[in-house]
Amino acid sequence: MRSFASDNNSGVHPLIMEALIKADRDHAVGYGDDPWTEVAVGMLKQVFGPDASPFIVFNGTGANSVALQAVTRPFNSILCAETAHIYVDECGAPARMSGCAVVAIPTPDGKLTPELIQPRLHNFGVCHHSQPKAVYISQVSELGTVYTAEEVRAIADLVHQYGMYLHIDCARIANACARLDCSLKEITGDAGADIISFGGTKNGMMMGEAVISFRPEVCEQIVYFRKQSAQLASKMRYLSAQFVPYLENDLWLENARNANDKAARLAGILSKHSSIRFTQKPESNQLFFTMPAEAARRLAEKYFFYYWNESISEVRLVTSWDTTDDDIDKIAEALEEILH
Repeated sequence: MRSFASDNNSGVHPLIMEALIKADRDHAVGYGDDPWTEVAVGMLKQVFGPDASPFIVFNGTGANSVALQAVTRPFNSILCAETAHIYVDECGAPARMSGCAVVAIPTPDGKLTPELIQPRLHNFGVCHHSQPKAVYISQVSELGTVYTAEEVRAIADLVHQYGMYLHIDCARIANACARLDCSLKEITGDAGADIISFGGTKNGMMMGEAVISFRPEVCEQIVYFRKQSAQLASKMRYLSAQFVPYLENDLWLENARNANDKAARLAGILSKHSSIRFTQKPESNQLFFTMPAEAARRLAEKYFFYYWNESISEVRLVTSWDTTDDDIDKIAEALEEILH
């Protein structure tokens, strides 16, 4: 089955699978005291800069929950877009684990701006109200849009004026870097991010994320939040080993470029059909558009994908690191048959 539902559905890159097999050849000390974790942490620090402190975890929801616990207290609030993953798709895990109120802000394109955040920065010092302490953004956003480094810096500068932290969910940051032609460091720590969740599961890894803090005052606590959140792997070498080929020779970027390129080609095909209207500007590997309801139903008979807003027949198609030209050719043929 070939799917355009999510990059979560894609397989594991052969180089990463090979690294997993090699890590399985003998015994190793558990809980991160192994050579693979040592190498992976060193590589993450090399990529994100000397101020980066990486902590490897199982998955994205866990990474977000650990990161937000590290920069908040239960009487705080976390500001995010109303489409944010922590608000919509994580079953309230970050709110439950941090104890914080999550304040959702409407946005037209899934991206926060200083102008949208500023009206929510009030009631500081008033014990009757949750105290704003963190802003969460996703790179790429849940609507496929990309923050530039300048846009990230503008948000960081604002929240830092109030003694707050900026957390970036970097589940698809590789696709953002491929779009912007920039490094991982330039769009995170250099742009003012305080803590991030760095993922590779959507881009060729089997599993595993890393919470990366750029603020020394929160690092000491992360090891405890990671353990309490059930995110400390006993056989961590299998998570860590994947980061080595992923970061080596920019495999992460190569994979993301393929996903973006295939999405751009698919967007060009979709744009030729007059009955299709894009609801968000294609900027990454996610495409959002409306199409006739009957056409969407027929396409769903051939391909698995998600409706984003079924009331207006808005669907989302996502390309992956392993999407091929043949995949695009075949869905193009299906669209031509269905729409004509």
